[in-house]
Amino acid sequence: MSLSEKELIELRRNKMGMVFQSFGLLPHRSVLDNVAFPLEMRGQDKHTRRERALEVIKLVGLEGREEYFPRELSGGQQQRVGIARSLAIEPDIWFLDEPFSALDPLIRREMQDEFLRLQELLGKTIVFITHDFDEALRLADRIAIMKDGAVEQCDTPDQIVLNPATEYVRKFTEEIDKARVVHASVLAKPITGKVPTGQPILGSSSIQQLAKTLVSDKRKILPVADLDGTVIGALDRQEALDVLLGSS
Repeated sequence: MSLSEKELIELRRNKMGMVFQSFGLLPHRSVLDNVAFPLEMRGQDKHTRRERALEVIKLVGLEGREEYFPRELSGGQQQRVGIARSLAIEPDIWFLDEPFSALDPLIRREMQDEFLRLQELLGKTIVFITHDFDEALRLADRIAIMKDGAVEQCDTPDQIVLNPATEYVRKFTEEIDKARVVHASVLAKPITGKVPTGQPILGSSSIQQLAKTLVSDKRKILPVADLDGTVIGALDRQEALDVLLGSS
C-alpha cells in the first residue's frame, strides 16, 4: 500500500499475471507477437522475448500456430493465447477474472483441464474469480464466498459444503452433490486405540468414488490411508453413507 505509482507499475509488470473474461488480444499481431508483447513493454530484446514466447506457447498447447492471427483461432485457442501472454513474464501471482465464462461448455471444460494441468506443472499462487460454484469446487484449494464486498466464508471446498458458515453460503451449497466434493480424509477421525483392520481406503478419494466400497463393505469403521499407504485415520462408514445418500 505504501508503494509509489512507479513502484506499483513495476510490481504489476514483473510480479503479476492477469487473464480476463475478454481475451484482449491485439488483432493486428500474431500469436507470437501477442504473447511477447509484455516482454516488449519490459524492454527485453527481440531474441529473448521470442524465445520465451515460444516456450509458453508450447506450454499452453498452441505450438504450430505461432504465426496465426486472433481471428484465425477458436475462442478456446484465443484464451490460451491470453494465458500464455500472462505467463510470459513468469509472475509470482496469477489473477484470473472469469477467464472461461465467455466460452461454450465443452471448451470451458477443456480450459479448466488445461488450467489444472498448468497449475500442477507451475505451482503458481492463483486468485481465480468466478460466479460458477461448480467451477470453484473443481478448481480451488480454498474458496472465499463474498456478499456485498465482504467475505462470508473462506475454507476448503469440503468444509464449505459440509459446514456452511452462513445462510447465504448454505444457499450456494444446497444443490451440490456433497459426495462429489467431500473426500474420505476430511471425514476421517484420529485413531484412538486399535487400528481398524482390512484394506484401507484412499484419503484423497471422494465419497462418490468410494460409493461401491461403502455400500458393499460391511465394516463399521474403515482405515483411511494417504498416497504412501500410511494409515492416517478411521472413517465411520455410516457417516460416509449419510453423505453419499444425502442424509446429512
